[in-house]
Amino acid sequence: VQLVESGGGLVQPGGSLRLSCAASGSIFSIYAMGWYRQAPGKQRELVAAITSGGSTNYADSVKGRFTISRDNAKNTVYLQMNSLKPEDTAVYYCNADLSRRATITRSPDYWGQGTQVTVSS
Repeated sequence: VQLVESGGGLVQPGGSLRLSCAASGSIFSIYAMGWYRQAPGKQRELVAAITSGGSTNYADSVKGRFTISRDNAKNTVYLQMNSLKPEDTAVYYCNADLSRRATITRSPDYWGQGTQVTVSS
């Protein structure tokens, strides 16, 4: 499985961005996809996830502001980020899980290369 992210950049507080993650390869084996982020000096944390069945999960810090969705025809997952805050600044990584266990234990099987999101005035 290969994951290619796009859509990061610089945005002012209160602004919006949409991240995209296109999957290729053995995509039939994917159980869930999602987004993690890692800010400087901090551990990588789960932001949002969506299973092949459409179930979603969000970090408390982004609930109500971020929305994860998927386009199965394009094998692409999106993260719509609204009302962005400076504390959302991080490198955002797309992930793919091949099993429910990988999702529950937050141990993705595949990672994208990461895309920088900077929220600053």
